[in-house]
Amino acid sequence: MPIYEFDCQSCGNEFDKLVRTMSAVSSVTCPSCESSHIKKKMSLFSSRAGNHSSASATNAAASCSPGGL
Repeated sequence: MPIYEFDCQSCGNEFDKLVRTMSAVSSVTCPSCESSHIKKKMSLFSSRAGNHSSASATNAAASCSPGGL
């Protein structure tokens, strides 16, 4: 079950919500003003392996210089 990030277009509140199905995304409302005028934000993918978590792009992968530094 993914956690999505949202922006409320009415009051500017930023919040996240656990959404069980894709069809449930359309029924999400702002917890501050209860508006349904919200926009789903683009989120970075994150994975967990063992006791460490990492984002989808590492510093080396995001670097423009040879060797990743």
